[in-house]
Amino acid sequence: MRVLVVGAGAIGGYFGGRLLEAGRDVTFLVRPRRRAELDKSGLVIRSPFGDVTTTAPTVTADELNQPFDLILLSCKAYDLAGATESFAPAVAASTAILPLLNGLSHIDYLVKRFSGGNVLGGQCQISTTVDTTGQILHLNNFHRMSFGERDGTTTARAEAIASTLAGTRFDSRLSNAIMQEMWDKWVLIAAVAGITCLMRASVGDIVAANAANRATAMLDECAAIASASGFPPSAPNLQFAQTLLTTPGSEFAASMLRDMERGARIESDHIIGDLIRHGDATKRDCPMLGIAYAHLKAYEARQAREHGPRPV
Repeated sequence: MRVLVVGAGAIGGYFGGRLLEAGRDVTFLVRPRRRAELDKSGLVIRSPFGDVTTTAPTVTADELNQPFDLILLSCKAYDLAGATESFAPAVAASTAILPLLNGLSHIDYLVKRFSGGNVLGGQCQISTTVDTTGQILHLNNFHRMSFGERDGTTTARAEAIASTLAGTRFDSRLSNAIMQEMWDKWVLIAAVAGITCLMRASVGDIVAANAANRATAMLDECAAIASASGFPPSAPNLQFAQTLLTTPGSEFAASMLRDMERGARIESDHIIGDLIRHGDATKRDCPMLGIAYAHLKAYEARQAREHGPRPV
């Protein structure tokens, strides 16, 4: 199976690098600057599960002229349109697109741009970043990915993808309920991003401020929207999220908060704004999410005023 990984950043670089390590046929679609970094130093992963330094086959958008069997997509939501156009020449009728973005609006975008038959559901759980030298740093002790057909069926192509992902140094799983899993993750990350960005604080600091009830109120709103949309979180998932949001002394915070602290772009519309839109559609009241979203949009407005439009 020929695999095209869109980008060689924190997520794509990690999973693509692990696939390369296992001998899979992987090519990275990259910009010229990232290609130069990879040509000079190779693809480098530093991880508790073992480091990797390997030569990374690359292609730039202007060189892409043939279809691939699987496209692994893990860009930020605000880069989705550009990324989609860059890999479009690699999409044939039989190509499977496996997105690992947060939220759900990217699914509708990809289905509209290509076809429902091309687009799988997918989600991952991992914390990674790219350092100033271009190395990919794995920051936690898990690296999980699940995927599947959006209608829950088990198909020959899904099983072929599962076989390609198996035997690598990350955990992968073919799911027959991937849309539920994507909603479950969305509920968690929206609650964590909403409250830690609103308070500009870690979970432990929020608890120390006697504001854990604000965090659980945010979680309750997210869960209510998911339930009204037909994807109620399970009791174990809700308990996990509640514990994560109320643990005294925890230094945990959303990656979106780290992005804000360094003045970077954020996925405000994709993670919080779109969830509010689902709430409006199902007539769910979500005042905490609304306040958090206003805070994020104010941040974006200030960034635009002080630094001008972001480069595409």
